[in-house]
Amino acid sequence: MFPFRPISVSPRVQPWRLAALALLACMPHVARAADPLPALRAQLDDTSVSGLSSGAFMAVQFAVAHARIVRGAGIVAGGPYYCARGKVLTATTVCSCTSVPLLFVCQVAPGATRVDELAKIAAANASRGVIDPLSQLARQRVWMFSGRADSIVPQAVMNDLYAWYARFVPASAIRYRKDVEAEHAMPTDGYGNDCGRLGDPYLSNCGVDGAGELLQWIHGPLAPRNDGAARGRLAVFDQREFVDGRPLREHGLAESGWVYVPHACEASSGARCRVHVAFHGCRQNAAAVGDRFARHAGYNRWADTNRFIVLYPQTQATPNNPKACWNWFDAERNDPGYATRDGVQMQAVRRMVERLAGIAQGGAPGQTAQCFTSSNFEHVRSGRAHLDFFLWARANGSNDSLGFADAFSTSTLKKTGPNHYVAGRCP
Repeated sequence: MFPFRPISVSPRVQPWRLAALALLACMPHVARAADPLPALRAQLDDTSVSGLSSGAFMAVQFAVAHARIVRGAGIVAGGPYYCARGKVLTATTVCSCTSVPLLFVCQVAPGATRVDELAKIAAANASRGVIDPLSQLARQRVWMFSGRADSIVPQAVMNDLYAWYARFVPASAIRYRKDVEAEHAMPTDGYGNDCGRLGDPYLSNCGVDGAGELLQWIHGPLAPRNDGAARGRLAVFDQREFVDGRPLREHGLAESGWVYVPHACEASSGARCRVHVAFHGCRQNAAAVGDRFARHAGYNRWADTNRFIVLYPQTQATPNNPKACWNWFDAERNDPGYATRDGVQMQAVRRMVERLAGIAQGGAPGQTAQCFTSSNFEHVRSGRAHLDFFLWARANGSNDSLGFADAFSTSTLKKTGPNHYVAGRCP
């Protein structure tokens, strides 16, 4: 016996509509989106960042462009700000050794990134107001790690990064570790590959607690880490609301990311916490390694005992960026301001941090509401609406009824908050 009453279909429902609904029902991406990133009480101007490989380049980029809110950066196998100059070939031959060996020769060498020129580019960007004043970098603390056996981002590139930072950050605020025979990976003191091995998940047991060292260098003495069971929660959140309706795939961002929230930082606790953004490396996104980076890179153990919220934003692979690297070289050729506050990924991550700080995500004063007019099918596919009983579309947040979720029924949605839409006229 069926546990529910069979559905009867009205004869007035046209066959083409049923066909469209059946197609929609078979599509895997129409499932309800992940939960929104929670609004907590993090202290915005005590944010820190770190990353490996493309995530390290991204961390430098973010820390420079948003220097007013960033306390410091932890860089594992990265390079100077704007190293690639928007060119894939420069990124893969001068800033790293990742080009096709038979076609291009790796040109990594001491000084090859031309640090003086890169410093002038940063100064020009600051004068144009597209990144924060470079004087703000003097308040940051920088922790750097370069494995002596790193074959992807050799130490020559990291040495150039040190020279770049030395122009803006006091020498006493820079800690540069290059004394470990490590391959290209995030160093840990108990998880991952052998230290000299290159490969998935790009976490290596080198006897070095990289996450702990960088957090303590940036933020000062911390309480001992939690070596027992995790006390917080690692949650998936929806990244789509942070890109102003742009197609995520066109900008290399995944639909969802990870966030680790210690129990002490939950909204109900009322505690003030701080955010650390951990950028994964190429081939280290969730689609490639699952939650291994988010669970085992080492950040969460320190977060539990020191009130850090750890944000793990996620990328996705594209034909132009098959390794799912962060955008530090304009991979899709559609974001020339990628290294400034105007960059799509840069804006998205900044908005994620602001959400964790409880800052409203609305537009600028006087800006009209964001509106979307399209088929109900597209509203569901894009994450503005969800499916109710028998493929009926309802707006996310308000649960307003839109009608059948097919490609022929059109409605208008107005975004009034994070993942909250109302049906009707707009604005």
